[in-house]
Amino acid sequence: MVAYRATIDNLDAALIHLLAERFRCTRQVGWLKADLHLPPSDPAREEQQVARLRALAEEAGLDPVFAEKFFAFIVAEVIRHHEAIRDGVVKGRPDDPRA
Repeated sequence: MVAYRATIDNLDAALIHLLAERFRCTRQVGWLKADLHLPPSDPAREEQQVARLRALAEEAGLDPVFAEKFFAFIVAEVIRHHEAIRDGVVKGRPDDPRA
């Protein structure tokens, strides 16, 4: 039981680090969208991603409904960040990786 819990703890830590990295990247996208006056969300892209992630979930033996709900939760947070960037709520733009 202890070994399983240690593995679960390690996986939880990895998930947190992966999410942090994903949000660092989407934050950069938010700045780019604000610069280009693009909307915070991209429904067509999100629809493509849902289909792709549902298929990946099925291949991995994960409930595709859960995968879609998890993705929707993440996308909602990303959109919230993009809106905050667009609205000037977020200050101190990080270095632009394109530079």
